[in-house]
Amino acid sequence: MNINDLVFYLNTMLTPEKFKDYCPNGLQVQGRPTINKIVTGVTASMALLEAAKSENADLILVHHGYFWRGEMPEIVGIKQKRIKFLLENDLNLLAYHLPLDAHDQFGNNVQLGKLLNFNLTKWAGENNILAVGSLKQPQTLAELGQAIAIGLQREPQVIGNLAKAIKSVAWCTGAAQGYMEQAIANGVDVFISGEISEQTVHLALESGVAYIAAGHHATEKYGVQALGGHLAQKFGINHVFINIDNPV
Repeated sequence: MNINDLVFYLNTMLTPEKFKDYCPNGLQVQGRPTINKIVTGVTASMALLEAAKSENADLILVHHGYFWRGEMPEIVGIKQKRIKFLLENDLNLLAYHLPLDAHDQFGNNVQLGKLLNFNLTKWAGENNILAVGSLKQPQTLAELGQAIAIGLQREPQVIGNLAKAIKSVAWCTGAAQGYMEQAIANGVDVFISGEISEQTVHLALESGVAYIAAGHHATEKYGVQALGGHLAQKFGINHVFINIDNPV
């Protein structure tokens, strides 16, 4: 498949133009024109780039790419090594950040909800970035924390009364602790994201809405896998997901 056709398809489906994002979405580094194999991963680290080369990939599709707002613009140091590696090996790099979080079929939020067996009832926040729903069966906060640990294979940080009964839930993957007040406004029992900030603890304790930090990387492994699988099925492209583990 031609890279330009693939980018057009993804841009049409994920509508990055609707998002006020922190980075460019779409094709970030151009490589060979024909795509036969895609490697997906969470972050375009050097370890992922090298693994993609070993897989004889033509395209690397990630959630966390390059050229973030506020970073140094110079192509030096680690940035230079990564981009040089992509160019020397004629590898394409595609990245979708907020558009992938929010997509209602392949997004990180909807995929995490499926993994944790949540009932998704509505979307909230700008561009529907916040998922809101309920548990299949009520659980205590401690039981929910244990279920998340099993599902994500990572021990979450749980803030709140562990005996609290949990029925309703809001969630947003990654570093979405800033949406805590929107979760509170939606009247849920718990908000789940990837990371936690100092002020998040106080908001949880004072509002009575529990908070679970389940891991940035751990909560964002599933959207890009689902998207890669979709592309493989639709266009007959080979797809491999490579997990470069990250404890954060």
